[in-house]
Amino acid sequence: MSGVTVPLAAPDRPVNGVALTVVIILFVVVAVVGFLAARWRSGEGDGLHSLDEWGLGGRSFGTWVTWFLLGGDLYTAYTFVAVPAAMWATGAVSGFFAVPYTIVLYPIVFLLMSRLWSVSHRHGFVTPADFVGGRYGSRALTVAVAVTGIVATMPYIALQLVGIKAVLTVLGLGSAENVLLTDLPLIIAFVVLAAYTYTSGLRAPALIAVVKDLLIYLAVIVAVIYLPIKFGGWDHIFDAAQTKLDTVSPATGKPAGVFIPGASSYSAYWTLALGSALALFMYPHSITGVLATKSRNTIRKNAAVLPLYSLMLGFLALLGYVAIAAGTNPIDLNGAVNPQLVVPQLFLDHFPGWFAGIALAAIAIGALVPAAIMSIAAANLFTRNIYRDLIRPDADPRQEAKVSKIASLVVKFGALIFVIAMDQSAAINMQLLGGIWILQTFPAIVAGLYTRWFHRWALFAGWAAGILYGTVAAYNVVNPATKAHFGGAVAVIPGTDVQVYIALVAFAINLVVAAVLSLAFRAMKLPDGKDLTRSADYGADENDPKVAQIEREYPLGGSGTATF
Repeated sequence: MSGVTVPLAAPDRPVNGVALTVVIILFVVVAVVGFLAARWRSGEGDGLHSLDEWGLGGRSFGTWVTWFLLGGDLYTAYTFVAVPAAMWATGAVSGFFAVPYTIVLYPIVFLLMSRLWSVSHRHGFVTPADFVGGRYGSRALTVAVAVTGIVATMPYIALQLVGIKAVLTVLGLGSAENVLLTDLPLIIAFVVLAAYTYTSGLRAPALIAVVKDLLIYLAVIVAVIYLPIKFGGWDHIFDAAQTKLDTVSPATGKPAGVFIPGASSYSAYWTLALGSALALFMYPHSITGVLATKSRNTIRKNAAVLPLYSLMLGFLALLGYVAIAAGTNPIDLNGAVNPQLVVPQLFLDHFPGWFAGIALAAIAIGALVPAAIMSIAAANLFTRNIYRDLIRPDADPRQEAKVSKIASLVVKFGALIFVIAMDQSAAINMQLLGGIWILQTFPAIVAGLYTRWFHRWALFAGWAAGILYGTVAAYNVVNPATKAHFGGAVAVIPGTDVQVYIALVAFAINLVVAAVLSLAFRAMKLPDGKDLTRSADYGADENDPKVAQIEREYPLGGSGTATF
């Protein structure tokens, strides 16, 4: 997705004082909001000293708060940087597929997430692995889902830093020679993020998401109206994009990209869209946003109105083509072309400093919201499904919250070190693997919402098969320009010339293995785990009995006494 890297002279970037001042002011505002969020809708008695309060915001968010929270959670800084960057570098197949996949996503949310909310509401499940443990009674499967979620989320957090880094680079806060100058603002931003997340939990990104989304909408709406007028209209923009993408790359001997996908790209396009849609709400941070709502109808209402973000994402993607027509030159500190800088550079080049500052602040703040939610979600997985299930089964709610707060700090600073110490292509490669891996949790979670037909050991074997195939297949994709492994998300089906999304093939293998082994294990009468749920749990709403009442019948709560 990064295109051809061409060494150029390192740019002399003067600091844009006006834009930088606006970015700093808005960052200070959201930091204050983040710290004050600890007092917003805080629970009685124990305050934020439980995972329900700290990690799920008291499970009390209504329709509007959830709309901003999920929008801020799903449409990350890397989305706003990477989607138009992909359009600029290689065209529609690697960039515009994100628009239909978000449209496909919301019917899935409408059907599935309300059931997950209900059963979690009844049993006090905080993570998807909690549900898997309660449904199948398998600690091995629970740990597999938890570890997959944590590992897949880590590079996602790191990529939020890539978005912030792009903003800092175009603002002039960076130097190829002075590493401290380049990384210090990034470190400061994440220290502040870590502090208000530790203090306020999920309430902080919920409030900050409102500010972030309003800024993003403002910047995108102004850009898609003003820039096409400035650069000769959409006809000229599309012509310029087609000319660039049809130009043969000297590194590969093939066109630089695809302006409109042809028949040979159809399978890659639709499998990318479908696989991504299936995977997105398997990520722990997406489910955390869902479980923080106060009712199942809140989720359904949001599934109806969240497609407005898809419209905005379509406009944002087209800014990649606008940047081609504008002649935007995204040169990184080392003098190489970096497509990730395209949108920040476009705003800085063609808008007044104050408005460019608003747009760049929106991208930077757009990194803080999902990074906070992702770190909370990963920390909750560690606390509930590793610390409590494997290390401290008798941990009380206050201990769980304390461990989760510390784990969230470790996760954030781990991501920070990852980005500072390694090339950003490593983070992109890990995120590629993360998408493949997280989709392999789909059968255990989604099938469990409707049926107990799959055997717990068969689901574990299917998960392992999908993970193994997906990892090997992704490794075997070689970037034709750099000759590096993990060079893309699409691979050719052996014996054909059909290209498909690797994660979807791994998912199909996962399902086949799980189905075949379920038949075999049931024929062998191998023991199945204890199911702590009942059919009525999957339709429960906010006025139905909650954990306090249900615990009399299911005293184990959480993931119960799951066994290997």
